[in-house]
Amino acid sequence: AKLPIYAMFTMAFFPSHRALVMICLYAGGMAVGVLCGLVLKNTAFHGKPVPFVMELPNYRMPSPKSVFLLLWDKAKDFLTRAFTVIFIATIVIWFLQTFDTRLNVVAAGGEASMLASFGRFLSPIFAPLGFTDWRASTALITGFSAKEAVVSTMAVLTGTTVSTLGEALGAIFSPLAAFSFLTFTLLYSPCVAAIAAVKREMRSGWGAACVALFQCAVAWVCACLVYQIGSLFLR
Repeated sequence: AKLPIYAMFTMAFFPSHRALVMICLYAGGMAVGVLCGLVLKNTAFHGKPVPFVMELPNYRMPSPKSVFLLLWDKAKDFLTRAFTVIFIATIVIWFLQTFDTRLNVVAAGGEASMLASFGRFLSPIFAPLGFTDWRASTALITGFSAKEAVVSTMAVLTGTTVSTLGEALGAIFSPLAAFSFLTFTLLYSPCVAAIAAVKREMRSGWGAACVALFQCAVAWVCACLVYQIGSLFLR
């Protein structure tokens, strides 16, 4: 889901090194995942490991009926759980992007919308990351509904189309800020469907919220380090 973001930003800022930038992003994501696992192992989940033994069944070719029943069970579970969350989140994003604080319908650009106001409120938080434009923070908010929405939101807020968005991004980001934005996008909380799956596995809404906040905090710290350390070398 994040590939459209990577493709757009690498095409706009790193056209000669698109593959290298994407490889660095994915390798960095894996490295951060391993480091977070080691930190959590020695903090929140420290202690003696619990013995675990799992007996594997005999492997057999599944029957078409069992495959169909399994697919139907998983699809039904997604539709009844994750899709409900996605639908609600989409309505909320649409409402915030369509109306202002007085519940008047705003123009297509959405500069006076409640979503844009919230983006302006959050924009100072991203100043150490190199991007302070409210359109960037607003796009990150819509990314909670679906990561692909980041690109389309940026196109709407800049008054361009997706095909010409690369030219408009140069007025919002520097190359280093763009890489910082990509780092944050890589690591911050996934879409609401993934959070709904976390909630189901943890059986705790509070636990899922803590996971989302932890991921956002890790993304902020990593993107801040990328921008601040990169600024030292580019001075």
